Amino acid sequence: MASSSSSSPSSTSVPPPMKREKPRNWAEMPPELLSSILLRLSVTEILDKAQRVCRSWRRVCKDPLMWRKIDMRNSETMDYDFEAICRHAVDRSQGGLLEIRIEGFGSDSLLTYIADSNLRSLALRPIRLVQAVAKLPLLEELEVSQSWRKLNLKAIGHSCPLLKTLKLNCLVYRRSARNLDIDALAIAESIPKLRHLQLFGNCLTDVGVNVILDKCPHLEDLDLRKCFNVNFVGNLEKRCSERIKSLRRPDDSIADPDDAVDILYSGGTDKEDSD
Repeated sequence: MASSSSSSPSSTSVPPPMKREKPRNWAEMPPELLSSILLRLSVTEILDKAQRVCRSWRRVCKDPLMWRKIDMRNSETMDYDFEAICRHAVDRSQGGLLEIRIEGFGSDSLLTYIADSNLRSLALRPIRLVQAVAKLPLLEELEVSQSWRKLNLKAIGHSCPLLKTLKLNCLVYRRSARNLDIDALAIAESIPKLRHLQLFGNCLTDVGVNVILDKCPHLEDLDLRKCFNVNFVGNLEKRCSERIKSLRRPDDSIADPDDAVDILYSGGTDKEDSD
């Protein structure tokens, strides 16, 4: 009887070689997917590198939808003409710019240039930019760090009637005792539609908080971290618990990765506060 083992496949047979995958052609990537990837790059990386890869990448990089949001923070660390780059990025949006964040550079003329768009959200740091903020009537969100106390909050409120979010971040060492609530009074008088307010390191007192609650009926998010003149005396504690959905108290931690704040110190007393 013949052995059946001679007809069975060998256990040591070599498997057929695997087919080598064809190298991926990045130029053939769907525009929607490519756009999602490129949006993770910085503005300078897109304009200086990505758009030079190939024609298909350049087409995506020139799409106005790529430039509805522009983030140019931390731009002082590289050797570029950031104001020129920012203007070019604004041009790419073709009037569709909705949100821009600037830090470390800029001028009044740049913000005036940006104001020709339908801007909804602005975050800036250099003091020389703030005087042109009132030229943005469609603004819904404003975030300012460093020397924001020199802002004309009344003028901004009257010129930006749609403002719903205001973040003012600057920790001040000293301020004239008779003007502690000057910012709170200006906000209450001119920005009644506020829903989100951050006064990081402000000198306002319980009086100022009460006035804001009186005049800003839609307010639901209030951040008072480092506002050490607020003590929640009287019925202020109750008012905040009934009205405010999210309240940050003066002693609450600033080490929150989901809500980072630029901590900027400014010594001395403002001239306008001592006049």
